[in-house]
Amino acid sequence: MVAKNLVKVFITKERKGFFKKGRTKKVVAVNHVSFDIGRGEIFGLLGPNGAGKTTTVKILSTLLLPDEGDAWVNGYHVVEEADKVRESIGVSLYSDRGFYWKLTGRENLTYFAYLYGMFPSEAKRRVEEVLRIVELEEEADKLVEEYSTGMKAKLNLARALLNDAPVLLLDEPTIGLDPRSARHIREVIVDLKKEGKAILLTTHNMEEADHLCDRMAIINRGRIIALGTPRELKEMVEKERILEVEVIGLGHRVLEKLRSLDSVKRVAATTMNSVAAKAKLKVVLNPDEGVGVPDVLNVLVKSGVKVLYARIAEPSLEDVFITLTGKTFEEEEAEAA
Repeated sequence: MVAKNLVKVFITKERKGFFKKGRTKKVVAVNHVSFDIGRGEIFGLLGPNGAGKTTTVKILSTLLLPDEGDAWVNGYHVVEEADKVRESIGVSLYSDRGFYWKLTGRENLTYFAYLYGMFPSEAKRRVEEVLRIVELEEEADKLVEEYSTGMKAKLNLARALLNDAPVLLLDEPTIGLDPRSARHIREVIVDLKKEGKAILLTTHNMEEADHLCDRMAIINRGRIIALGTPRELKEMVEKERILEVEVIGLGHRVLEKLRSLDSVKRVAATTMNSVAAKAKLKVVLNPDEGVGVPDVLNVLVKSGVKVLYARIAEPSLEDVFITLTGKTFEEEEAEAA
């Protein structure tokens, strides 16, 4: 699979009121995105919600036409040979809109198997196989409208596996799953890689990306801002000292005080529990100013913030994103909203 300088632009109208629309607004959802994926490789698109991950998947799966650039899937051009591309892919989009809610999970999968041209006996065998793979056998005969978010996510993946395609496009495949089910689906994805499938995985789960992906691109506001193996990406921030602090009672004024310290390069905050006002701070310390940790803790304590723990953290993919953008995923999503 190859993506080369893909661009997708959406034109929207800014809303001025409930009925009135304002001026035209251009949103560049995908901005000159390029990458390649080999057989037997899991390639991740890691980024916050709204970064352009799903739009990229929709272009590669022929659901959207690119405004610029080219892409090939299994050797076929996504625009000029769209039918061949569709025969080569299994797609799991983060949406349940493609299912018939008044049919059971099994009936939905059987219907899609027939669309792939399978004979009834083959369709029955394959449906049973994918239901077993995603651990959905016990819920297979329930109506989809009765499915939980996690069950719909499993059904989505099962549909993507029906035609045993050489290329898989998996958009947030574990979202909504409980920890045990998410772990199982990750194991399934690794097994599919061992079968030689080329897998594009989109996620905003950094631990998942770190665990699963052979290589990945960090994408933000439609642009790829870093690309490499998880190890290579984390080496970008390996020399930085990163203080991780979990706190209760953090406010914007305290954040500004921390950012004004000479010993601090960057500060990013993630809400952990809005009711309890619990947050996690990632503080990138300035190596030229030796007393960074005491400075930070002193500001927090004097500001009445309760410190639950503080430690020097190993570099993570989150730290790479913070280093490149100055924000956490949560802050980026809030700003882009």
